[in-house]
Amino acid sequence: MQPFALAYVLLVWTWLVRLGGPGLVLLGIADNSIIPLTGSMDVLTLWLAAGHRNLWPYYAAMATAGAVLGGYITYSLGRKGGKEAIEKKIKKSRADKLFKRFNRWGFSTVAVSALLPPPFPLVPVLLTAGALQYPPKKFLSALALGRAVRYSLIAGFGSLYARQINAFFNRYYKTALFILIGLAVLGGVFALREYLNSRRNNNPRQRAVSPSRVA
Repeated sequence: MQPFALAYVLLVWTWLVRLGGPGLVLLGIADNSIIPLTGSMDVLTLWLAAGHRNLWPYYAAMATAGAVLGGYITYSLGRKGGKEAIEKKIKKSRADKLFKRFNRWGFSTVAVSALLPPPFPLVPVLLTAGALQYPPKKFLSALALGRAVRYSLIAGFGSLYARQINAFFNRYYKTALFILIGLAVLGGVFALREYLNSRRNNNPRQRAVSPSRVA
């Protein structure tokens, strides 16, 4: 990474930390977008809760609010695009599995997916919920439930082990930030690869000239 890019990332991260709760909301919107920032919300929630132990319920609530708001935006994109848009962003076989799962366990699919930690991909679930016209109230309830449990556990852990966590970040600040950036880049690369693969698999011309078809 270029020194300028690293300095910019450090500046943005420092700004988010200083914002506190509102920073979690902004990061939550970005993290639940088409290209998620893998692990960033967990780290920032943990960091803030460790720095202000008595405010951990507040940080858990703000992280949940940001995640729900960002998730609803992604859900709305899927709702407008429909099934065809989902199949363009992820592989058709994977999309079909999500469609079947939603038809049977819609609420639990959203809630459990929102609870699971990285690298589980949540964005395809959000898009699928919208594409299948899953009721907005049920969607928001399930997403809020899963994220609230997850961030409450993370913030509570940060408050409980504040001394150890603060000591770690004070000593390995740049190392932790490098790891976080690496995870975000990997998440972006994975999302881009899934998108390109789905476009190739859904392109009739490319399917027609693929080696398996020719053989």
